[in-house]
Amino acid sequence: MNAADTAFVLICAALVLFMTPGLALFYGGMVRAKNVLGTVMHSMVIVGVASLVWAVLGYTLSFGPDIGGLIGGLDFFALNGVGMEAKEGVPNIPHLAFMIFQCMFAVITPALITGAFAERIKFTGFLLFTILWIILVYSPMCHWVWGGGWLAGLGALDFAGGAVVHMSSAASALACALYLGKRSGYGKQAFIPHNLPLTVLGAAILWFGWFGFNAGSALAANGLAASAFTTTHMASAAAAVGWMVVEWIHRGKPTTLGFVSGAVAGLVAITPAAGFVTVMPAILIGLLAGGICYGGVLLKHLFGYDDSLDVVGIHGLGGTWGALATGLFATKAVNELGNDGLFFGNPGQLWIQFLSVVATWAFCFVMTMILLKVVDAVTGIRVSSEDENKGLDVSQHSEVGYQL
Repeated sequence: MNAADTAFVLICAALVLFMTPGLALFYGGMVRAKNVLGTVMHSMVIVGVASLVWAVLGYTLSFGPDIGGLIGGLDFFALNGVGMEAKEGVPNIPHLAFMIFQCMFAVITPALITGAFAERIKFTGFLLFTILWIILVYSPMCHWVWGGGWLAGLGALDFAGGAVVHMSSAASALACALYLGKRSGYGKQAFIPHNLPLTVLGAAILWFGWFGFNAGSALAANGLAASAFTTTHMASAAAAVGWMVVEWIHRGKPTTLGFVSGAVAGLVAITPAAGFVTVMPAILIGLLAGGICYGGVLLKHLFGYDDSLDVVGIHGLGGTWGALATGLFATKAVNELGNDGLFFGNPGQLWIQFLSVVATWAFCFVMTMILLKVVDAVTGIRVSSEDENKGLDVSQHSEVGYQL
């Protein structure tokens, strides 16, 4: 047991928690004024709901003893046996510290999905969907990659959540966008962000909190944490600049929204690779992520789905690129518990990363579609046209964001 490591992980858990309110502001500023509180509420209520689901059932399904490579057993149900002693395999910090750090990942991941169905989802349906999604989609994914499941056995590398967090939420976001359909007036009227300074503030909080996300995944205050911290920052900086340049060339002017979207894209892309690559490859991963995710945002116009706040374009394409890039640039010189990638003499790692990408997208998309049908049958999932036109703030919560 190490006091410095314990303090470091607890601080990082607090940083990751701070990311979800940051996401609330990031998303909240991008919607219309009549939906700002409904959008913020999605992220904030998940802090409460997901934490409780995680404590009772999510943690044990994710990190309980492996059952067939697919799910964890119920040994830690309701945090039974999760105390101040060390967890098996993580001897340097209390089991509770590991659990609460992972809890914050389970909080922000379903919150990411909310950007896809912003401005049109029924609150009761949203709550039921979130609970079921954490249990039946997030927990299995978490177990597969980090809990000793089949992807871990295959040798897939995911340092801080490229598959577990970003691709899983993006695949589910795509399913939600397709199932719920387009917002009323989509394609016929402009949907203009009502408060971009709010979005910029949210992005700044995300950038700040992401250091807990990635550096904290070292689970120790050591050189690997310093490496992950540095690669995270440099990739984000590169992606922000990369997005800005591509947008400048494509649209004629750089935008504030584009710059901060690029920063988030870089944070997403480096997440799976942060603890496996050196700094220069991280910068390259970020630069390319800026352009890739800018193109990803344009896909919704090409294919005609309404992903309100570009979850698929940023988290989906960014997470996919990051997972594949890990298979290119990973090196055991950074992390001996990882593996070498293609450019370090191991082409097999890229194939493993590709398989993990396909498995994540397929499982999360299909399971989410099933959950949406179930929730729709039980509570209904989309608000009425009348309520949508009023705005979610009034129709779902009887309040307004601004008194002007």
